[in-house]
Amino acid sequence: MDYQTVLRADCARCQALCCVSLPFDRGDSFAFDKPANQPCPELQLRLTCGIHEQLRVRGQAGCADYDCYGAGQRITQELFPGVSWQRQPEARPLLFEAFRRLKRVHELRLLLHAAGRLQLSPPKADERERLLARLEPERFSVESLLTLDLCELEAASRSWLRGLSRELSPEQARRRLPLLPPS
Repeated sequence: MDYQTVLRADCARCQALCCVSLPFDRGDSFAFDKPANQPCPELQLRLTCGIHEQLRVRGQAGCADYDCYGAGQRITQELFPGVSWQRQPEARPLLFEAFRRLKRVHELRLLLHAAGRLQLSPPKADERERLLARLEPERFSVESLLTLDLCELEAASRSWLRGLSRELSPEQARRRLPLLPPS
């Protein structure tokens, strides 16, 4: 399966993991505080958002803008098939941590794939491929995802991305890559 398909969210194949596992603070993007690992008060029993059509009007622009880059359905369908955070509360900590980690992996993959559209020197292209190989194993297991040195991989990927400016022609430098996601 190509990376663009894998890195595309499919909410219908997820369990609203973002609406439960992620925290947010009241501010410009959110109308209220929500702690991590707690369902959003707008989450319905059928795992749909009760205000989805009015997110921006109701002060939830952060939800409207959010993208898990396909991590939600991969966790639900591949790493935890048949597991439900609603029916199996004992699975929640592991399920939610795996989701948060895989989302970070998918963000890095997206950035590195976007950078691959540029004309890179052979050493820079090789380094990118080595980073992607670590972020795209044949198949993640729950254990391999949870033991992945994500801090080191994020630091290496960010360093590689920052180093792109020395590699780019003036025309390439004018093109914009997606901004780095927050750490």
